[in-house]
Amino acid sequence: MSDDVKAAINKGADRAKAATDQAADAAKTATDRMQADAQSAQAAFSDHFGEPAKRAGEALKESGRKMAENGSTIGAKMIDQAEQNTREAFAAMREAASAKDLTDVMKIQSDYLRTQSERSMSQAREIGELIMRFGRDAVTPMKGG
Repeated sequence: MSDDVKAAINKGADRAKAATDQAADAAKTATDRMQADAQSAQAAFSDHFGEPAKRAGEALKESGRKMAENGSTIGAKMIDQAEQNTREAFAAMREAASAKDLTDVMKIQSDYLRTQSERSMSQAREIGELIMRFGRDAVTPMKGG
């Protein structure tokens, strides 16, 4: 395999990994921020109220439990997405390895990068939607629902 083909394959794999890492970091940051905010809110309520604070604390505890469960769900989803991205990257590398010439390799890489970009956007949107849904679920006990 020529050095140009290897370099093109490595560059495609590096970009795929970077896109996956970026989506995972964004989802983790959002989850961490939600947990920190919930913990801060719980502390503020406990400091300022009597019986209503106790009920609020119980609601926040339930919210935290839901957030922990949902954090596991998000983590599992991100692992699934990373596995999918890895399978797609290796499929593109196999295809590039069997390419007839550098033009084919460049087309394969271009197609892969386009679909990986679309996939990354879709995956980030999916994680974002999960976070929003789980955030609403975590707030429901505080609303008395």
